[in-house]
Amino acid sequence: MQAVLSFRNFSFRYKSQSQATLTDIHLDIYQGEKIWIAGPSGSGKSTLAHCINGLIPFSYGGEVSGQLLIYGQDAAKHSIFERSHQVGTIMQNPDAQFVGLTVGEDAAFQMENEAWPQEEMKIKVISALELVGMAEYEGKSPHELSGGQKQSVSLAGVLSTQADILLFDEPLANLDPKSGMRTMELIDEIHRKTGKTVIIIEHRVEDVLSKSVDRIIIINDGKVRRVGTPDELLRSGVLPEYGLRQPLYLDALAYAEVPLELIDDLSTPDGIRVKNPLQDRSAVSHSNAPEEHKAHTQRESEIPNVMNNGSVFTEVKEQLERWMENVQPHLLPGGSAKLLELRGVSFAYESGIDTIHDLSFSIGQGETVALLGRNGAGKSTLSSLITGLLRPRAGAVLYQGEDMAKWSIRRRGEEIGYVMQNPNHMITQHMIKDEIELGLKARGLSPAEREQRTAEALNICGLYPYRNWPVSALSFGQKKRLSIAAILALQPRLMILDEPTAGQDYRHYTEFMEFIARLSAQGMAFLFITHDMHLALEYADRAVVMAGGRIIAEDFVANVLSDSFVAEQAHLRETSLSRFARSFGLSSPSRFVEAFIEREKVKKGR
Repeated sequence: MQAVLSFRNFSFRYKSQSQATLTDIHLDIYQGEKIWIAGPSGSGKSTLAHCINGLIPFSYGGEVSGQLLIYGQDAAKHSIFERSHQVGTIMQNPDAQFVGLTVGEDAAFQMENEAWPQEEMKIKVISALELVGMAEYEGKSPHELSGGQKQSVSLAGVLSTQADILLFDEPLANLDPKSGMRTMELIDEIHRKTGKTVIIIEHRVEDVLSKSVDRIIIINDGKVRRVGTPDELLRSGVLPEYGLRQPLYLDALAYAEVPLELIDDLSTPDGIRVKNPLQDRSAVSHSNAPEEHKAHTQRESEIPNVMNNGSVFTEVKEQLERWMENVQPHLLPGGSAKLLELRGVSFAYESGIDTIHDLSFSIGQGETVALLGRNGAGKSTLSSLITGLLRPRAGAVLYQGEDMAKWSIRRRGEEIGYVMQNPNHMITQHMIKDEIELGLKARGLSPAEREQRTAEALNICGLYPYRNWPVSALSFGQKKRLSIAAILALQPRLMILDEPTAGQDYRHYTEFMEFIARLSAQGMAFLFITHDMHLALEYADRAVVMAGGRIIAEDFVANVLSDSFVAEQAHLRETSLSRFARSFGLSSPSRFVEAFIEREKVKKGR
């Protein structure tokens, strides 16, 4: 089988660094494969992607040793223009990729540069837009679209180039769960229809695995550490060793002491079943996967399984039920004094149509609330109303019972911290340490106290070793942590965090969120605006769900995320735990989710 990409003894060191970021990479990716490249932040996976698409060495200079072959030819001999015909890249921020005033112009950009005949170009553009379901938006501005639609337009632009290798760099980072699911379905559909080689770099494990993947390549410390099929690597339990969160239902199986040897098809909760001795498992997820993986799977299928399928299923189900029943029902938190309260708040932009409708809820002292909903539901508008950037048309926002209508933004900022979704919209300083100290200087703190708070905030967010680095040297995920550190240093009583875990690997996510949990226990309140269902499940006391500018649910998180109707209305994705429970026919999916949350708290000492 032809390898479309081959790394041979490949290493790379950036000009500004003394150590290599990639070391001795040996790797083959074959024609028509769908590959997931995974690893913690700073592992080298983005650098590997830049080597594939030509940003290294054409945009980022450094020292290369070894060889990268594309279709058997030395990639070093290709120009960036030639590389773009071989590799199409879809970046995590589609706004940074748009160049046309309309969707159609953007999809046609490269063909216009190559002076295609207009009629041929129109046919190609319509074909690409139809494939991604965006043909009806041809005349619209890309910036008027939702996050998921923007990703689709970016994909159409790349498809129109005829590149046979499609590289997705964190395609789900800014999408709500349903849009993320649609994006993965779209990638899978294009893969099946076109036979292109697809490479995905992404932190959202369960979303990537929702559709078949041929192989997972785990990168850590600049080296390829593990390569295997999803079932092989999930069964081995190696993902957490490399800073990756394995699917939650696998942890639940472990907590219930159900051996994974009894389970088939681990990569999706909807397809999990006990082993069937008659099942032919010789096929792999994609017919073009390497022969060695086909052979491995066929050898597995030859291992005899003498257990009766029906009795094993019953035994596993009963074991899960017993574990679930040992957990006491979780009561919603109550009794804490109201810190922030919204009463009948409505808001309209210049169009005069309300985007927030008669909205009421409260956040107690020391409480953590997850604000959930699709892109465009009104979550960010709500945060602007709380911080004073916008003023309500009707209703009131109260802080400890006092109406904040006459409060200045500065006064609100002393009590309420707000961290935007995009860190580039907040960061103003050149050096990392200076970014933290900026707000502290404005508060008039002494140099000694500024230094102490800066060091504490940087340590909390895992950035202290980089304190003297320029901000430009940080990844998106690291910039996100820097923006959070800058607000943490100001010690507000309520923090609003817009997508706090976007772009974070599991290790940094856990370290940061465990610190947040400790601050909450000490009385600090948090409002998480998030698409991360794991975050809501593990760290929020309750969830407030928005759709169309209204609150459609307010409940314990396990109940909200086990409700398929609420999930559909708010573009959430029902948690894999409840989907797993339904697939097994358990008596109470929400109770199963509660059992998992309580077990996680015990594990983490909370």
